[in-house]
Amino acid sequence: MLNKKIYFEDDADSSILNGKIVAVIGYGNQGRAQALNLRDSKVNIIVGSIVDKSRQKAISDGFKVYPIAEAVGKADIVFILTPDEEMPKLYKKDIEPYLKENATLNFASGYNIAFNLLKPLPDKDVIMIAPRMIGLGVRERFLNGEGFFSFINVYQNVSGHADKTLLALAKALGSLKAGGIVTTMKQEAILDLFNEQAFGPAFGRVLLSSINILLKNGLPPEAVLCEMYLSGEMSYTYKKMAQIGLVKQTNFHSNTSQYGAMSRGIRYLSLNLEEKFQKTFDEINSGSFAKEWDNPVSKIKFKLIKYFAMRQKINKIENEVRKNLKLNNFITDNAEIDEKEIDKLLKNPMIKNEIDIIKDLYDYDY
Repeated sequence: MLNKKIYFEDDADSSILNGKIVAVIGYGNQGRAQALNLRDSKVNIIVGSIVDKSRQKAISDGFKVYPIAEAVGKADIVFILTPDEEMPKLYKKDIEPYLKENATLNFASGYNIAFNLLKPLPDKDVIMIAPRMIGLGVRERFLNGEGFFSFINVYQNVSGHADKTLLALAKALGSLKAGGIVTTMKQEAILDLFNEQAFGPAFGRVLLSSINILLKNGLPPEAVLCEMYLSGEMSYTYKKMAQIGLVKQTNFHSNTSQYGAMSRGIRYLSLNLEEKFQKTFDEINSGSFAKEWDNPVSKIKFKLIKYFAMRQKINKIENEVRKNLKLNNFITDNAEIDEKEIDKLLKNPMIKNEIDIIKDLYDYDY
């Protein structure tokens, strides 16, 4: 078992992967990045996929691609890289019945196991390598030799060498160049969800409030958005936080900047965020969020929330600013929801009141 808090490349023995076949199930952002990294590290990779455009991408990338059940049946190690909400059903139908006797399961998130939505067979090695980076970053940092942090865990060690398999795979992925940090499955899930549900939304609300104040006071939209995030200064500051330290990086800013931030920062100490953050933590830790998201009604709510979120006033402003600054307007793969479907969903009495609040919160404009 893992007996240290952090692991690096010197801790891994790649030879344990010799002769092993690794099946990557799901070829989305993480699946593609991890499959390419593993192949570049000389690991024998196949892909399991449904028939969609990601399957065609895997084929064009030169992988042998099989239906999911067939890929699982061929593999010694199975990487499950499908969306959280689809995983339990997929696991029961196309993965569990086809696993080899001595197969190892690797999860990139602790979510489903942590909240008892998926129960792996007790006679299989089960590990977790959860990159703290989106798929694009996993690939880029592998290629530039920088590496990326991962949370790692041995959940079941039936063979007695699941830890060795985990470390060899983490090294092949490129993660141990930065470090593999040991957490439980639940700790990984809590950290991931808390960042998404507490810090992220709070930061987003602060950013939007700042933009609204500046625009209301007559400053040009192009200048406001450039100052707040389009220039990339904030992302650069975040990078320096990671490299040097949260407070130490302030030394790169002017004395005027430092004095203003430190003296005026006192005004925002009473935002009462800790109480709200604790509530979010408790919802995650207790499993109530996972239970809520597993409810079909939440899938309806999600469609509506996303519909209104994508139609905030800031989106109109940003599109115009990007046009004026000659910046690219990126098109995402998310399909538009039909207006008739929205009208039908809005009549659902179970969520009407919640959605009315959300419309106001998002400053719905069009």
